Amino acid sequence: MSDTHVTAPTQYIEVDGDRLAYRRWGKPSGVPLFFVQHFRGGLDHWDPLITDGLAEGREVILFNGRGLASSSGTPRNRIEDMADDIAAVIRALGLEKVDLLGFSIGGMQAQEVALRHPELVRKLLLIGTGLRGGEAAADPKAFAEVATHPVPTLEDFLYLFFGRSEAAQEAGRAFWERRHQRVDQDPPSSPELMMAQVEAAVAYSPLRPGETPFVYLNAITQPTLVLNGEDDVMIPTIHSWHLAQNIPNAQLIIYPDAGHGAQFQYPERFLKHAAQFIDE
Repeated sequence: MSDTHVTAPTQYIEVDGDRLAYRRWGKPSGVPLFFVQHFRGGLDHWDPLITDGLAEGREVILFNGRGLASSSGTPRNRIEDMADDIAAVIRALGLEKVDLLGFSIGGMQAQEVALRHPELVRKLLLIGTGLRGGEAAADPKAFAEVATHPVPTLEDFLYLFFGRSEAAQEAGRAFWERRHQRVDQDPPSSPELMMAQVEAAVAYSPLRPGETPFVYLNAITQPTLVLNGEDDVMIPTIHSWHLAQNIPNAQLIIYPDAGHGAQFQYPERFLKHAAQFIDE
């Protein structure tokens, strides 16, 4: 019997003396799809409907960065270092190339992998993510009052990731049920990890001295799918527009009545869009 999201064993691979956690399952043909998670998120913050759906056509690999949840080591506090760790894991797994899906802060890491290690990335999926030089700020409540709770609750996820209509909130509750299906859940991330990721995002966001806004994105040559909800309170949706306008081979999809986790609100729709993009 083949593995699924709820049965795939947590495995570990050593990178520079630390054991980094991952899960890998699916159809072993073609290029694997490598997932990089949101702020503080671990292996069990992905949606089983999405991961298992995509695993029908390819291998999927979920990954915890250094010091995150079940991975050992000191958490990284720079996006560039996180990206180098991802590249090291891909190489340590013996993979020549992956399709790379990054959500939220994971999307920033995915961009840097594509820039720093372009030979490893075939296609890029950037979901609810930001970029250097974006001027639009997050909803102050999102970080000050919600995203930094020691243990995120259902209400936190509904506020941060989903639209405000009753249908959107119901979709959020359904996602919450799905993501708790696995019995041996990944442990929560530590306060140290949270602070390191905040520091990383703050350091990454400003333009470099003398840098023209968004021009660095022109160097991402991989086919790229950018996706977000129409009202992202974590990373404003205009950032997705700038990504799609400045990555040469990018396309943009915006889901209605959706927030930061638009793919979790519309999992079946996202499955179709993601699979079509990856397979074409």
